[in-house]
Amino acid sequence: MSINYKRPVFFCLFALIYGMGIKAQDKTFTLHDLTPGGKTYHKFTPRALKQLQWCGNRYVYLKGDSLLAAEAGKEEQVILTRVELNRTLQAAGRDSVAAFPSFSVPDKNRPVLAFDSKGYRIEYDLRAAQITATYFLKKEWKNIEPAPANGWLAFTSGNNIELLSVRQERREVTRETVDGIVCGQAVHQREFGITKGLFWSPGGNSLAFYRMDERMVTGYPIVDIDQRCAEVKPLKYPMAGMKSHEVTVGVYHLSSGKTVWLQTGLPKEKYLTNIGWSPDEKHIYLAELNREQKECLLVCYDALTGEREKILFREQNERYVEPQNPVLFLPGRYDRFIWQSRRDGFNHLYLYSTDGKLLKQLTPGAWIVKEVLGFDKKGRSVFVSATEGNGRETHTWKVRLADGKRTCLTTNGGVHASRLSPEGDYLIDMHISPSIPRNMDLLETKGGKLVKRLFAAVDPYKGYKVPEIIVGQIKAEDGTTDLNYRLVKPVGFDVAKKYPVVVYVYGGPHAQLITDRTWYGAGGWDIYMAQNGYVVFTLDSRGSANRGFAFESVIYRNLGVHEMADQLKGVDFLKSQPFVNADRIGVYGWSYGGFMATNLMLSYPDIFKVGVAGGPVIDWSNYEIMYGERYMDRPQDNPEGYANANLKLKAGNLKGRLLLIHGAVDPVVVWQHSLGFLKACIEAGTSPDYFVYPTHPHNVIGKDRPHLFEKIARYFDDFL
Repeated sequence: MSINYKRPVFFCLFALIYGMGIKAQDKTFTLHDLTPGGKTYHKFTPRALKQLQWCGNRYVYLKGDSLLAAEAGKEEQVILTRVELNRTLQAAGRDSVAAFPSFSVPDKNRPVLAFDSKGYRIEYDLRAAQITATYFLKKEWKNIEPAPANGWLAFTSGNNIELLSVRQERREVTRETVDGIVCGQAVHQREFGITKGLFWSPGGNSLAFYRMDERMVTGYPIVDIDQRCAEVKPLKYPMAGMKSHEVTVGVYHLSSGKTVWLQTGLPKEKYLTNIGWSPDEKHIYLAELNREQKECLLVCYDALTGEREKILFREQNERYVEPQNPVLFLPGRYDRFIWQSRRDGFNHLYLYSTDGKLLKQLTPGAWIVKEVLGFDKKGRSVFVSATEGNGRETHTWKVRLADGKRTCLTTNGGVHASRLSPEGDYLIDMHISPSIPRNMDLLETKGGKLVKRLFAAVDPYKGYKVPEIIVGQIKAEDGTTDLNYRLVKPVGFDVAKKYPVVVYVYGGPHAQLITDRTWYGAGGWDIYMAQNGYVVFTLDSRGSANRGFAFESVIYRNLGVHEMADQLKGVDFLKSQPFVNADRIGVYGWSYGGFMATNLMLSYPDIFKVGVAGGPVIDWSNYEIMYGERYMDRPQDNPEGYANANLKLKAGNLKGRLLLIHGAVDPVVVWQHSLGFLKACIEAGTSPDYFVYPTHPHNVIGKDRPHLFEKIARYFDDFL
C-alpha cells in the first residue's frame, strides 16, 4: 500500500495555523496586564509621544535619546541628543546621564528645559545650547517652586521656607521653631483646589505663602511598623465639629528681605483659598470662605503692607460654596479678570473689573467649564475645556470675550485634553474615545483645523478578549433626572445564560465614572471580571461630578440617601435584563464608594449578596472638617444626618459576605473607621471579613495593586 505523505503534512500545517489563529483570538488578560503597577501593565497602555509639550513657539518631545522639536507646519528636527547633553554637562563639571532625563518647561514662553540630575536642578537653554542655571538641591528640600522671571527657587526645609538664587545665594524666609507650625505647604486638607503653599508673583519679586498653625488640632496616631519597635507618627487631623487649624498668608519681598502678613482678621477659623497675584505685583486676591462654607468673599489685599483693601463681591449659598480657582487676569489688562463660579448652577466664567463690578457672564448653559487653558495673543479670546455636549465628553472651546461666542475646536467625539501654545495660535490635543486608543494632534485655533497628526497609538488590546460595553441612561429615583450607566457584559456573552453582577459604585462629589474614553471609563478590573463571567455595572448617581450644582448637592446633610436610592434604580434595571441572575448581585467601592458599598449591604441585605468596601468612611463624625462639614454641616448641627449615615448603627443588619479593606497608615479615611465598624459588628453579633495593607495609605498603589485586585476578585469568586 502506498503512503501519501503530502496529505498529513498539509493537514498538520493547517492544524498548526488554525490552532495559532484560535490562540490569537482567545488571548486573555491577567491582572498584571490590566492593573497599574502590574508587571506587564506597560504593554497594555496606549503609546504616546514622550513628554510632548510646548517650549517657546515650538512643540518638543522625546524619542529615544533625542529631543525633537518643530514649529507648527514645519518639519521636526533633532535639537538635542543625550550625547550632546552629556558633553555640556561634563564641561560644566556635572555628571553625565545614562538616559535623557524627564524635564519640565518652567516658562513655556522661553525655550528652556529644567531637569533634576544627581542632586542638581539644571536649566538648559535650547537655543543657546548651554546650561543657564545649576542648583544644588539637598534631599530634605521639598515643594520646590521656581520663579522663571528671575531664577530664584523657593522650597521648604522641614516646616520652614528658604530661597536659592541662580548665583547660589540662600535666604531664610521663615524661622519657625515650634512644632505644629508649618510654612510653605498646602493647607486645609488640600480642599478648595489647594495643591501647594508657595506662590511667586508674576515678576518673581515677591513670594506669597501659607503659614498653618496646627497646635490646637487633635493629633491622630499613625503607626510605622517598619521599625523594630513600631513608632507612632501623629498626624494632625481636624475632624468634623472639632477645632480646626488656623491659617495666615505671608508675603516675602526680595528687595527688603522682609515679610508682611495679610490682615485677614477674625474669625481665625476660616478658609483662605485660591491665592492670586495682580499682574503688577501690587495686590493679592483671596477667596475667603467661612467655616460653614456658605459664604465666600473675594478680597483684595495690598501686597506691600498686608492691609485689606476691599471686598470685591460675595457669593452665598444655603448649601455650600466651593471656590476652586484663583482670579485670572486678561493679558495686558490690570483691571479685568475672570472668575469661575457655580452661582447659576454650573461652573462658568464671569468677567469682572477690579472694582468688583460684574461686566458679563462669558459662558452660560447646562454644562461645566472644567479648565481654562489660556488666551490668544491679543487677549480677545479665552480657551476652555468643557463638557458641553452629551456630558460624557470633554472638548476644547474658543470663547470670544467681546460677546461670548463659542467655537468648538475638537469636533471628534470622546475626551480631549489640550495644551495651548504660548501665543494661542495652536493646540496640542490628546484625543481618547472608545474607538481611539490615543491620537495626538496639532490643531490651529482659528477653527480647529488639523495641522498635523503627531501620533496615533495602536490598539494594545487587539487580539484579546474584550467584552461588549454598553452605555445608556435610566431615570433617577426622583423620576425626572437622567443618570448615565455603563454595563460591561461577560466575555463570550450567551443570551441564554444568567450571570452574576458586581455593581461598582462611587456616588460622591468630584468623581464621574462614565465618560466617552477608553472602555467608557471602565477600569482594568472591570474587564478582568467580565473575562471571568461577571456583568459589571456602574451608575453615576446624583451626588457625582460634572452634572451641575443641584445634581451634586442633593446629598447635602444626608449622605448616602439619594445616592443609594439611585443605585437601587440601577438594580431594578439590572433585574429587568434576562441575562442577570438577581440572586447573585454584589457591590464594590472604595473611599466614598466604600461607604456606599457598606451602606448598600447593610440597608438592603436581601438584594446584595456580597460586598467589598475599601478605605470606607463609616462614621462621618470621624472624617476631616473641610469635606465633612461642607456636605454634612457639623455633627452638633445635623445629628439626624450623621446618625443616619453612621454605619456602625447598622452593623446588626449584615447578612451577606462583606470584606472590608483598609490601609493601616491611611491619612484620608483614618483606620478608626473600619476598626470601629468591626467593633460594632462584634457587639451586634455579625461577622464581616477584613484585610489590612499595613504600609499603604488611602489607596493601594504600586506593585501591590495587582494583589489588591486579586484579593477582591477572589472574594467574589468564592462567595458570589
